[in-house]
Amino acid sequence: MANAYLQGVEISATQFLDIWHHYDNDGNGYIEGKELQNFIKELQEARREAGLELTEAMKAFVETYGQNTDAKIGMVELVQILPTDENFLLFFRQQLKSCAEFMQAWRRYDADHSGYIEADELKSFLRDLLQKAKKSYDDKKLEEYTQTTLKMFDSNNDGKLCLAEMARLLPDQENFLLKFQNVKMPAKEFNNIFELYDQDGNGYMDENELDALLKDLCEKNKKVLDINNIATYKITIMALSDGGKLYRTELALVLCADEN
Repeated sequence: MANAYLQGVEISATQFLDIWHHYDNDGNGYIEGKELQNFIKELQEARREAGLELTEAMKAFVETYGQNTDAKIGMVELVQILPTDENFLLFFRQQLKSCAEFMQAWRRYDADHSGYIEADELKSFLRDLLQKAKKSYDDKKLEEYTQTTLKMFDSNNDGKLCLAEMARLLPDQENFLLKFQNVKMPAKEFNNIFELYDQDGNGYMDENELDALLKDLCEKNKKVLDINNIATYKITIMALSDGGKLYRTELALVLCADEN
C-alpha cells in the first residue's frame, strides 16, 4: 500500500501517516538505517513505475541520504519531499519559526493548563494555523488533520499530546527539548531542585534563578547540553512563564519525568 501511495501525484494526510508507519518499523519516531535505505529504494522504484521523475527535492534528498547508512529523518523531513496535497505539517515550520514561538503557542492553546494539548485544543491550534496561512479547509478536513496529528505524535495513545510529543512537530535542529529529554528527573528530585533555585521562596523562578539552574544543568550534563546555548534555552523556557514568572508546573513540562 505504501508503495502505491508513493506513486501518487498527491498524497493525503492519512496516506502520509500510512507511509510513515510503514517505514518507521520500530516505531521510534525516525526512519533510519535500513528503514531509510528501503524508503529511498522504494521511492525511486515507485516513481519510475508511475512514469514520474523524481522532484528536485527528492533528488536532493537521495543525494544527501542515499549513501549515508547512519542517517535518520523525522516526519518534518519526510513531508518536505513527498507531494502531500496539503503539506499540513509544514504549517508548523512556516508559522512557528523557533522553539520559543512553539512554547508560546503551547501556553496559549493548553487552555486549561493541564500540561496536555487535548483534541479540542489541538483542533483550535490547527484551525488558527490554517487561517494564518490563508489555507482553505472545511470541518471534515480539519477533523482529519486533528486526528492524523494525534495518531502521528500521541506515542502513548492517550488521546492527547504532552509537550515532548507535540514538540516533534519541530525540525530537530530547532527542537532543544529533545536534549532535555535526557536530563529529566523524577518528581521528588525536580521538586527539591525547584525549591533550591527558587531562592526567594516566592513559588516561581525569574530569569536570574532559571539562569543559575541552567548553568548547573549544563555543567552536570556536558555531553547533552551546550553551555553556549544557555541564552536560547532560557528564552525558550521563559516563553512558558506568566509575565516573567516561571511556575513549578510550567518548568515541570521541561524537566520533570512523567512517572505515570
